[in-house]
Amino acid sequence: MLMMVLLIAVVSGDGMSSEKVCSYQDVLNYLNLTKANEMFTLTRPVKDYKKPTEVFLEVLLYAILDVKEIDQTFVPYVWILLIWQNDYIQWNPSDFCGIERVTLPTEILWKPDLTIEEMTEKDKAPPSPHLMIDNDGKVYVQNDQVLVSTCRMQVYKFPFDVQSCTLSFKSVIHSTNEIKLFHNLNSSVTAEWSRELMRTQYEWLFVDMTVTNKTVFPFGADQDTIIYTISMKRRSVLYIVNFLVPVLFFLCLDLTSFLISDRGGEKLSFKVTVLLAVTVMQLILNEILPSSSDKVPLIAVYCIGIFTLMMLSLLETILVMYLMEKDSASQEDETDINQSVGESSGDKPGRAINLRSCEGEENKWTPCACICGVSADKSPAELLQGGVSQSTEEPHAFVKLSNELKEMVRILTLLLNSSKDEGKPGYWTKKTKNINRVYFVFYVTAATLFLVCMFAIWIHGEE
Repeated sequence: MLMMVLLIAVVSGDGMSSEKVCSYQDVLNYLNLTKANEMFTLTRPVKDYKKPTEVFLEVLLYAILDVKEIDQTFVPYVWILLIWQNDYIQWNPSDFCGIERVTLPTEILWKPDLTIEEMTEKDKAPPSPHLMIDNDGKVYVQNDQVLVSTCRMQVYKFPFDVQSCTLSFKSVIHSTNEIKLFHNLNSSVTAEWSRELMRTQYEWLFVDMTVTNKTVFPFGADQDTIIYTISMKRRSVLYIVNFLVPVLFFLCLDLTSFLISDRGGEKLSFKVTVLLAVTVMQLILNEILPSSSDKVPLIAVYCIGIFTLMMLSLLETILVMYLMEKDSASQEDETDINQSVGESSGDKPGRAINLRSCEGEENKWTPCACICGVSADKSPAELLQGGVSQSTEEPHAFVKLSNELKEMVRILTLLLNSSKDEGKPGYWTKKTKNINRVYFVFYVTAATLFLVCMFAIWIHGEE
């Protein structure tokens, strides 16, 4: 009998010296945490209903996936951590082999009904299936969410703009007497951690992230709200290369069109083509910017200003071509008048033929002979004798010859004057040169001042 007692004592001593084996299920059994126990899921986990549940909320920005200006939506990828106290969950870790934390399905415990006011689409990614509980009753829930939220875009200084989008977290139905929201990480720590975690930023550069507390009063009940404000700056290089510089090139092309002659339609068609190209750029811009902006964006003013300068240049070209056409029409009318005068004075074609036939003779007397209609083969003496004999018979011949000579001189004078006028520019042609010169100076001055003011407001101006 004594031997049996000693054996039992030895065995008992060996069992006490060995380590105790525990499992998470032992903790759950101790707490009676099962899906069937509705005590942990139906109501707030407080023993005194007057005591509010303190919920600590932390948000870190992991990525900026998209920013849609035309829809005014902001799509961030965030990490959300929630911590609150459950009065019905406590155990002594020493009773369970030092277990201080247990992971269990999220549907077993009550969770605060937090929502994001700016969210327009429900997160399509499934929430985290598990949560953690500590031995002192703290519950931890961590979720990664892709949020599609509204954001009031300020595109006045597009593409050199800085946008600020907010994420406002609050309870759906609980007031501050039931749920109070807090955050442990201040703005500087939140921004620094987000900057270190950032993986992608789309076309934006993350600038800062601030967190503030606010109390709102929807439906007559005050509610705690934690607002995270995300500031980001647009990468403007692509917009400068793909939009601003091409429009500026079109302006330079329109400026160089002053070197094209105003005669013909080449200059007019060139200016119309460049103007249509700027119109296409404006249509592209209209698809990017939102229509609900409070102010006209500076980039729209930039396009409208350049479009106006180019339109005035086109109108100036049309005016110059009209004046030159008017001058050309007046010169054609004068030419027609001169031709009609020449035809009316040419009623004696025989004499005109004789006049042209005598242009190549070297003798000085032949023109007179031709004009008088006599033969050029006779000598001057014979002509003189014939003239003396005929002077008594035809006294009016010299008078007639004098009149014909005066008429020929008048016609020659008109022909010479008309040939000189064709070589000289007309009145309106001279005016168009002055118009081109004055408008070119105005064009260069106005374009320079406009561009300098635009870029100064873009970079240093206030909204």
